[in-house]
Amino acid sequence: MLFVDTGAWFALSVPSDPDHARAKDFIRGNQEPLVTKNYVVDELLTLFSVRRLKSKGSAWLREVLGGGGVELVRIEPADFDAACRVYQQFVDKLWSFTDCTSYVVMRRLEIVKAFSFDDHFRQFGTVQVLPLQLP
Repeated sequence: MLFVDTGAWFALSVPSDPDHARAKDFIRGNQEPLVTKNYVVDELLTLFSVRRLKSKGSAWLREVLGGGGVELVRIEPADFDAACRVYQQFVDKLWSFTDCTSYVVMRRLEIVKAFSFDDHFRQFGTVQVLPLQLP
């Protein structure tokens, strides 16, 4: 399974995003089943709205979530509690609460690969972040 983070979804959806071409190239060659979580959807739709791209958010819901092919994982109460502990434990990191929930869910589901442009995933120390960084 390949966990897909907010920035990767955004880059795939917005041609003006600096990572758009890399995201499209990567996803074309990907063979792993895609998984994301409800907190990523929340963060992504908020990002579309804040950037005045709400129609892109609507299209994403229709095409990606409505189109199938992506497993949507929902945060469980135990995940939320664990993410609160992670948030407090890693005070030296600039991880958002959504990042903390990703950390917890990926560990629970034993997902070791993430499609992300967020350096925070590299800081987890347990995840291979794809696409690989350019030199």
